Amino acid sequence: LVGQLYGIDMEKSQHPKLLGDIPPVDIVITMGCGVQCPNLPCKRREDWGIDDPTGKPDEAFIQVIQSIETRVLALRDEMSRL
Repeated sequence: LVGQLYGIDMEKSQHPKLLGDIPPVDIVITMGCGVQCPNLPCKRREDWGIDDPTGKPDEAFIQVIQSIETRVLALRDEMSRL
């Protein structure tokens, strides 16, 4: 769905990384989803508590994608004011 909505092919552009391969991080966003995320040193950490749409219809995935987009854009606007 992400590819259809945004033209992004995550399989081509993303791959698993070791924590040591990630550059220093300012902000870490976790999604909730009931998954334990690794501890990554950062200046700011937020958990957005988004429900995992796994096993649900496409509409649930679209709602999650739209929620993430809204939050990312709001965070971008907040950071641009600093």
